[in-house]
Amino acid sequence: MLAKRWATALTLLAGFLACLFWLPEPAWTLVLLLPLVLGAREWGALSGFKPLGSAVFALGSALLGAAMYAWGGPYHALVYLAATAFWVLLVPLWLVFGWRLDNVLIRIVSGWLILLPLVLAMLDLRAYSPVALLLLMAVVWIGDSAAFFSGKRFGKRKLAPGISPGKTWEGVAGAWLAVTLYAAIILLVAESQGRAHAFADGWLPLALLAWLLLYLSILGDLFESWIKRLAGAKDSGTLLPGHGGLLDRIDALTSSLPVAALIVLHGNQLYRVVQ
Repeated sequence: MLAKRWATALTLLAGFLACLFWLPEPAWTLVLLLPLVLGAREWGALSGFKPLGSAVFALGSALLGAAMYAWGGPYHALVYLAATAFWVLLVPLWLVFGWRLDNVLIRIVSGWLILLPLVLAMLDLRAYSPVALLLLMAVVWIGDSAAFFSGKRFGKRKLAPGISPGKTWEGVAGAWLAVTLYAAIILLVAESQGRAHAFADGWLPLALLAWLLLYLSILGDLFESWIKRLAGAKDSGTLLPGHGGLLDRIDALTSSLPVAALIVLHGNQLYRVVQ
């Protein structure tokens, strides 16, 4: 199972890197419609929609995503703000109180808040810098891998046994250590290449961003685990051998990347607003 998991992950990574660095923007936009549609179908199934309802929700999500992209970058900040409010304020309460998905409107809006900001963030961050997008996504990947191996080796104390029994505090500690080291390596590499001006404020702001993204990625993982528990499903689907469904692979990105886009792309605007 582990070999199949790694084979799938490496295949996906190779395809993603090829698209990220070689595709022109129109093709990149079309490519991102695929995970949006597939993720929406999986979300519809987890939310209790019938197959036809899931297909309609997926089509509607694609059309709404295209319309939001056409609005242009300045309006995307509002989408990222909504996603940030959802993940930072609403989802922790959702998990603490064990809220369910009994209302159809809540199912639809929640699905859009999970999927649409992620796709917009991948479009906007790639337009800003493909390398920046890759470095931000790597925070999530490194944290997830470190949590898996450190939890498997040292895990004893459960993080959220009522939601995801496999996650441990030792796994979180391993992930924190890994992303902290990753932030330090980024700064050292930037300094060695004469690009330290990109991190003029030093290591701490970079580390704080990495820690925030790690926290959000764990939150996204736990939230999807809770939704799967409500649906009585082990995985969100069967699309990816060894991994389950698409949502099982992007759950941590749905919660972290829109917030990263808000900070990286619109941080100066937010700073001026609060002054």
